[in-house]
Amino acid sequence: MKDFANIKQKRRKPTKKKTVFSSRKSSTRTVSSNTLMVLLLISLGLAATSIFYFKTDVSSIKSSNVTNSVTIDFPTSLMENSVLIEFNKENVLMECEYFVQVGAYGNKKYAVEAVNILDGNISDLTINEVYSTNLPGKLLNSVISGPYLNRSAANNAKEKITKSGFDPRLRTLCKEN
Repeated sequence: MKDFANIKQKRRKPTKKKTVFSSRKSSTRTVSSNTLMVLLLISLGLAATSIFYFKTDVSSIKSSNVTNSVTIDFPTSLMENSVLIEFNKENVLMECEYFVQVGAYGNKKYAVEAVNILDGNISDLTINEVYSTNLPGKLLNSVISGPYLNRSAANNAKEKITKSGFDPRLRTLCKEN
């Protein structure tokens, strides 16, 4: 028979907290503390040298409030591609026609789509095949509206085309009578 009076209670071992993420290697420093101190001293030395040698006054660098204001009274696209002709007696003999170029497309399908979009608002739309000046030999399909008898009518058409979402250009063709 066993003597149960002398039994010592077993103490439970404390359970260790399991870490979710741990590495298999022991954590060792990759950069020694001596190296870190040397780098810190070098950076402090460079900062001190630049302040005293270049006589930098950090307090004089201040931000200032800058306000910009831009006022545009008219569309800037009206200023592009304008041809100014000085008036003289020879110009009276010249007859000018004005065109509005809606766009130049590499694929004819897009040119036809532009014509279909503008068909209700703009009359006299044509698609012409032209060669690119930037890429010689490349054929483009240019959508042109006109001819208009005066610049005012061409500018009115240009504004209608701009409201439809395009970026048109005014073109002038002058011939001698």
